[in-house]
Amino acid sequence: MFGGCIRTEELTLPGFLHDTLSTLYPLFVSAPHFDVLQGPLAQRGVTFLNTAAPTATLLPTGECAVLTRDRDQNVAMLERIHPGDGRAYQQAMQTLEQNAALTFGLLGAELRTPATVKLLLRHAWAAGFQSLSSYCAQGLESCRSWLERSFVAERTRALFAPWVLHVGLGPDSAASALMAKLVMLTLEQFGAPMVRGGGACIVRALLDSIVDAGGEAHAGADVARVIVENGAARGVQLADGREFRARRAVVCNVTPTQLYGRLLPCDLLPLNIQHQARAYRYGRGEMQIHLALDEPVRWPDESLDKVAMLHVTPGLNAVSRAVDEARRGLLPAEATIVVAQPTAIDVSRAPAGKSILWIQLQELPRRIRGDAAGLIDCPADGVWNVDVRERYADRIVARLARQVPNLARSIIARKVISPADLEALNVNLVGGDPYSGCCEIDQFLLWRPFPASRNHETPIRQLYHIGASTHPGPGLGGMSGFMVAKALA
Repeated sequence: MFGGCIRTEELTLPGFLHDTLSTLYPLFVSAPHFDVLQGPLAQRGVTFLNTAAPTATLLPTGECAVLTRDRDQNVAMLERIHPGDGRAYQQAMQTLEQNAALTFGLLGAELRTPATVKLLLRHAWAAGFQSLSSYCAQGLESCRSWLERSFVAERTRALFAPWVLHVGLGPDSAASALMAKLVMLTLEQFGAPMVRGGGACIVRALLDSIVDAGGEAHAGADVARVIVENGAARGVQLADGREFRARRAVVCNVTPTQLYGRLLPCDLLPLNIQHQARAYRYGRGEMQIHLALDEPVRWPDESLDKVAMLHVTPGLNAVSRAVDEARRGLLPAEATIVVAQPTAIDVSRAPAGKSILWIQLQELPRRIRGDAAGLIDCPADGVWNVDVRERYADRIVARLARQVPNLARSIIARKVISPADLEALNVNLVGGDPYSGCCEIDQFLLWRPFPASRNHETPIRQLYHIGASTHPGPGLGGMSGFMVAKALA
């Protein structure tokens, strides 16, 4: 199926259009190549819809905090929550903006190049080597450290902490503070854009663009191997025996374990590449719950009604605890509930008067060893099954219903997708990891997918490796493909 993690389906009932996997595209509309793609996409009917309130948090007490696309409003809101929190947020954003050229230069280009060396030297020359050293140190800070040092109110911390989950980290991970700040800046500047009619509209438009330019697209074509001749990639062979020959290059959007463990023969690969590919780690699993509702959600605070994506959580420590439980193979007792509201922004997603919710849980084990709450009997083999999937979804919906008065009575259909189901939908989501690999610092930046890799090149000439498993990681921005496209231009 085309689209990878972008697909739209009637998962629950006819007329209810659910984005099965991804649903927000801030990194796509903020990417440097969006200016080139925007016109052709619009010509093919792709319309991005946005909101003034991209995100929010809701605590069990009913207290909430809403982040808007207006910096001054955000600072004032945080100051009302606790004096000083707004000023700390403003300072963090201003510092990030002052270093924007360096930060986005590292995340938006190949790293093992003379251009990156020049970028670092320019920064050091302009600001001093001490400044560069401080930048690197601050870039490795954990989100917990930043939040506890800078903000007093738990509600403020609860607004920021869950967003590190969306980059495959936890609040205690190295570099999670920088990633949290980057997410906040992106949401402020670009909002939380959704596509009218569903994300699949992007996929259809891009496919049409390829065909219109004389290209071909083949669905359901399982690639069995990359054809290598004289040390260079010459094409691919499908499982049914068909071959497709390449004139310029072969580009693979797969995980390292697929590329180096299935598509390429070991005798063509250096030993260090083989060893590091086998050692590549995958992150936590994810579950999605898609609800068809008989009426719009009635939140305890009406300021949440038009928020694109909010987090239901007790706060920083709860996020940290759920991440730790998942890492130990446990079903978290109190997971962070991510709730997107497509119909609050795009009424075409459901019949008139009806609504849908997109729920995501990013703190789940790929293989289950137990239940932190001690309520769900887990399978002896650790594999997600239908019973565990539905019972855990029941726990989440019940928690959400305690804060949303009309939720329980308004649910008319439900579709739950477990980590095992995610892997069945997309082979790159190993164990239900939505980010195609752990994003801790030893598997990020220069070390993504592993230390022996060189940009998006491979040991095989004319073979390139792209996708979420490669630099700059996941996010649906298409940056790895953009980098390779520039190299081939």
